[in-house]
Amino acid sequence: MKSILQVTSQGLFPRYLGVPSYVGKAKARTFEYVKERVWKKIQGWKEKLLSKGGKEILIKAVAQAIPVYSMACFDLTKTLCEELSNMINRYWWSQVDKENKIHWASWEKMTKTKKIGGLGFRDLHAFNLAMLARQAWRLIQNPASLCVQVLSARYYSDGSVLQARPRSGISYTWRSILKGVDLLKKGIIWRVGSGSNINIWSDPWIPRGSTRRVITQRGGNVVTKVNDLIDPTTNNWDEDLVRQTFLPEDANIILQIPIHTHEDDFIAWHYDKKDEDTCGFNWPKLWSLPLPNKVLHFLWRMSTNTLPLRMKLQQRVCKLTPVVQSVFGWMRMVAIVSLSVRG
Repeated sequence: MKSILQVTSQGLFPRYLGVPSYVGKAKARTFEYVKERVWKKIQGWKEKLLSKGGKEILIKAVAQAIPVYSMACFDLTKTLCEELSNMINRYWWSQVDKENKIHWASWEKMTKTKKIGGLGFRDLHAFNLAMLARQAWRLIQNPASLCVQVLSARYYSDGSVLQARPRSGISYTWRSILKGVDLLKKGIIWRVGSGSNINIWSDPWIPRGSTRRVITQRGGNVVTKVNDLIDPTTNNWDEDLVRQTFLPEDANIILQIPIHTHEDDFIAWHYDKKDEDTCGFNWPKLWSLPLPNKVLHFLWRMSTNTLPLRMKLQQRVCKLTPVVQSVFGWMRMVAIVSLSVRG
């Protein structure tokens, strides 16, 4: 074939379009380039004296954006994501290289959105899984695409992508997408159209709880598809059959599900985006104040009790040195003088 088509042979490039051409067992070494790129950026920034507002912009726009393209194709592993987060976290709290300062707030708290008291930094591992879930969602929503046809013929020719299972011999890219599929399964739900594609007993189609499945045991029931529960003459639920087949908890919910028999069944996301508990503090109002970013960050640290005050230093450090005590005394004296002058 090579001689007939007169195709020249070419060795395998380490990376193609910025991502590895092949991922072996040594995944840490394969994705080392991501860590190196982030590290080089951070080392260059440490030479500059930046405010917290400036650091926030650099971290979000550059450091946490570098691995996005790779995350859309591969599972970078939780270990690597934690190493990247630790590098960014150390840079946030320190200023110069090899400086080890106290981290006054946990990284978990800082990755929460600003609406609920965090700083909006990305949880890189969760973001990685979300990017892979997005790829899986595209496979579901575009079944006629060439990519889906190739992958389905190779990996799940006897079913849908939601039924695909990992097995030996599959590529690391597909193994990574399957992790996105597992994440999708935790939140998707079938919306009833004709009902011919929904399995009553195994598919998530009940808008209730986290499983979104019926709690009634199948037993000897012969009905299998949702369309078996629909009266073909009225195109509504066969109430007698539903109540006869299911427990009251299931039957009452099923009878409230709208039916669109003229449409196909489709998969949707079950959960709505809701704001988490803000602990009674109006965080959006704080971040919308017409103040410089460095002042807003100071207010955030004051509101979250993460300022390096003497009491907190005594809690984190066993004993304050005489130099530190003299600095606190000097700061207290300056504050008293300032208040007396204003008075």
